[in-house]
Amino acid sequence: MPEEPVRRRRADAARNVDLLLDAARVVFDRVSVDAPAKEIADLAGVGVGTLYRHFPKRSDLVKAVVETGIDSIAEQGAILGATYPPGEALTRWIDEYTTFLGTKRGLAPALHSGDPAFDGLAGYFREEVGPALAKLLDAAAAAGAIRSDVTADDLMNAIAHLCTPIPGRDPSYGRRMVHLLMDGLRYRPQG
Repeated sequence: MPEEPVRRRRADAARNVDLLLDAARVVFDRVSVDAPAKEIADLAGVGVGTLYRHFPKRSDLVKAVVETGIDSIAEQGAILGATYPPGEALTRWIDEYTTFLGTKRGLAPALHSGDPAFDGLAGYFREEVGPALAKLLDAAAAAGAIRSDVTADDLMNAIAHLCTPIPGRDPSYGRRMVHLLMDGLRYRPQG
């Protein structure tokens, strides 16, 4: 019988972490990664102490939000690839990826702040997202939906640059630029 309370605390702790990550994602997207901890805790329905117990530093929370976003975008590749024709799966995935990049206000400066908590994120990103995109690209190229001379790394870098915030432009501008890029991927020279 003593085991059950321990399990319940563990389940509660896991639930609180999930609630905090969901709330942080919403608040980061709406405000920025510098939003007050209380706003995140309030949205999660927990106290600020619970937030700090699970994420002692802001960088811990930012890193966890980014990692769950990376995991989600990587998983979407397999889901979309199994659900839609190759060209459509790639287009839908790129829309998801563009949204992921475009809604993270203040994330780039935080990630490039020199905080050691973020050191492994670039490698983690490439390890998780690169293969997911490569499979979609290969399938779309094999189906003749896109040109075959573009790598996953090329496309990830191009989209990241197109989604970089531009003063005076909202995130929809980046999405429009990515759609133009996608039109270019579909172009195949005659001859």
